[in-house]
Amino acid sequence: MSKRDELIKKYASDIKDKIGQTPDMDFLTKVTIGCGPSIYNADASTVSGSDKSELETVKKNFLMKKLGLADSPKLDEAIASVMEKYGKSNRNKYRAVVYYLLAKHFKKESVYK
Repeated sequence: MSKRDELIKKYASDIKDKIGQTPDMDFLTKVTIGCGPSIYNADASTVSGSDKSELETVKKNFLMKKLGLADSPKLDEAIASVMEKYGKSNRNKYRAVVYYLLAKHFKKESVYK
């Protein structure tokens, strides 16, 4: 099993165990691949839910650039909602899982087709 496959498995168990959803493995794989080499870097592979600048980066680089959404309070609300679902006390919020949840929230799975 490749390192990426192991990470996807770990992300899937996070979605199942911490969020209580059954992951769409095909879509999760596409989102993980879309994250590129950042998934192999301990710092870059996670999102700090309490770091405003990091959340702003998620908004600008992922929601606006990647998903093509216009800047609005709905983006911040969605990020806050995902952070809440993932669990405020959970220190390791994997970037691929956060992006997966945000793409699902905005029904933007087609970006990864």
